[in-house]
Amino acid sequence: MNSTVVLRTEKLTKRYGALVAIDKLSLAVYKGEVFGFLGPNGAGKTTAINMMCGLLEPDQGQVFIHGQLVAQNGADSRARVGVCPQNTILWQKLTCLEQLIFVGELYGLSRHDARRRGEKLIDELDLAAKRNQLSSRLSGGMQRRLNLALALVHDPEILILDEPEAGLDPQNRVRVREYIKALARGKTIILTTHNMDEADRVADRVAIIDHGRLLVVDTPQALKQSVGVGDVIEIELNGSGADLQGLKARLSSLKQGVQVVVAHNTLTVRALNAVNLIPFIMDDLATAGIQPGEVRLRPNTLEDVFIQLTGRGLRE
Repeated sequence: MNSTVVLRTEKLTKRYGALVAIDKLSLAVYKGEVFGFLGPNGAGKTTAINMMCGLLEPDQGQVFIHGQLVAQNGADSRARVGVCPQNTILWQKLTCLEQLIFVGELYGLSRHDARRRGEKLIDELDLAAKRNQLSSRLSGGMQRRLNLALALVHDPEILILDEPEAGLDPQNRVRVREYIKALARGKTIILTTHNMDEADRVADRVAIIDHGRLLVVDTPQALKQSVGVGDVIEIELNGSGADLQGLKARLSSLKQGVQVVVAHNTLTVRALNAVNLIPFIMDDLATAGIQPGEVRLRPNTLEDVFIQLTGRGLRE
């Protein structure tokens, strides 16, 4: 990984009355990486992103782009950043190409350069057949891809993508995901998403925040290993009045390093070579008078890390 820091925050803080939306957030994003920025609803992701790209002034702390303080070099810093918001923002009565030219000129490009950049992006994002069509007549997936093109028309060094795969069908998700990976060869990308599989597939490093605080930053692989090395067995439990705590204690003693959780009528066992434990687990379930339901075997996921750090409670 390139060690050049492109974007850095120092003790970034934002309050709304008594609510601390972002609490002393400090992190660094390196050149050429895809940086996943994850958190539950209301964790502060959007507030943090708005401060990073100069759209919102922090109450405390600082944001640097290539060592330059954003607050002192606002216009120049913002020109180096492209933002693709979660909600599609388009001009319904402009064609695809007209929108790209218009936004390019807003960023200071000449009309010629804006058209050239727009034509290139239209081709790259498979919109060539729709170049002269009004955006209101595009499908949802095409509108999303056009929104991405608008964030790139001024050729920013840093690209911020807020839920780029939201609402996309499988074909469009794959197309956008592949395009993001290709972009990362020449740009730095900050990606917010609720899709843990998406983050695991494309992110070089992941930061997880909650209640405005940074909980962890690391590679997806290292984070997945942090919840326990090995595989995961999940078994639905059918039975009432069973000694679940006794079951948990017996299963935990099967071998060193076994992690056992019984919650929401599901038995979860994490262990190296977990598949070899299944016969013993089934014997213990039978002894406890519990009828097993569906059995699933899988590796640890980024979602396991996310739930362990932020909990299972629903967020508004």
